Amino acid sequence: MRRVALIYNPVSGQHPERRSALIADLLAVLRDAGVAVKVMATESRESAEMQVQEALQQGCDTILACGGDGTVHGAMQCLVGGSAALGVIPMGTANALAADLGLPASPVKALKTLLTATPVRVPLGRVFYRDMEGRSRSCHFIVAAGIGADALFLSRLDARLKQRFGYALYLVEAFRVWATHKFPMFAASFTESGSKTARTEEVSQLLAVRIGDFGGLLHHLVPGAALNNKHLRVIAFKTRKRLRYLRFMAAVLFGRHTFSSTVELVRTYQVECRDLEGSTARLFVEADGELLGTLPARIEVGAETLTLLIPPKISPVRRGLLRFNIGNPPGNSA
Repeated sequence: MRRVALIYNPVSGQHPERRSALIADLLAVLRDAGVAVKVMATESRESAEMQVQEALQQGCDTILACGGDGTVHGAMQCLVGGSAALGVIPMGTANALAADLGLPASPVKALKTLLTATPVRVPLGRVFYRDMEGRSRSCHFIVAAGIGADALFLSRLDARLKQRFGYALYLVEAFRVWATHKFPMFAASFTESGSKTARTEEVSQLLAVRIGDFGGLLHHLVPGAALNNKHLRVIAFKTRKRLRYLRFMAAVLFGRHTFSSTVELVRTYQVECRDLEGSTARLFVEADGELLGTLPARIEVGAETLTLLIPPKISPVRRGLLRFNIGNPPGNSA
């Protein structure tokens, strides 16, 4: 880490009025470590992508994404397949990737941890979808991609209220979606790992997960999910019953959730989703907490990788990531 671009979202998380002082503290840590740093304030996923591209052209070898999962999502799009590393500094409302990496909640402590982190190539998910104007688009994701109620939930979040109430707004809006959403069904087609036969299910919610620990209330939502996996762990809700959703989420909160024929956990490399014939429902697609567009959609794990800074002190479960043979950047060892 010699030349760093520190990209932050001025309105991510609560208390944005404290953001300037916090950024100044982060700059002081980097300069004390002898690291050249360029600061960039971003406004959207698109602007983050352009700023990362600019930083790479100026010779930055590391991008530090300061914000929530949405800021990370935007910053990483231009880093796919390259040697420049991405570091995560939790400063958003939702910091699932930071939680999975075992980073401290304090941005300054997280940065000090990243100064001794190991750059490791990790596989990425990719989602193909139709944007709000009907154009075919795609992007990479690192946390999760979802179709159904979770994406509808994101479409209803008010940015100003999110900034004011933070995680509490998530809980209120989640209850509102649960109480009012009709959970329309759509078709999901996939071939399970180890099988040669594709099958199609009618589902009301699908979530393809890439991390093992979301932090917060969800915590260990999907057993077996991990950044080093070259497959997807997919939760498929094959029901429209609100009570079944409520029972599952309540079990998640207490770490006692199980899977069944109604709420199924699938191990697959790709899943394709489309509207059912005759359906008039508009079903949304999201990735890493960012609303993307609508069906049809395809979610997969491809050959693309991201160079991610992995903290040196992580749990025994996550330490397997460093031993997993997925490749390291040139000039680095596992």
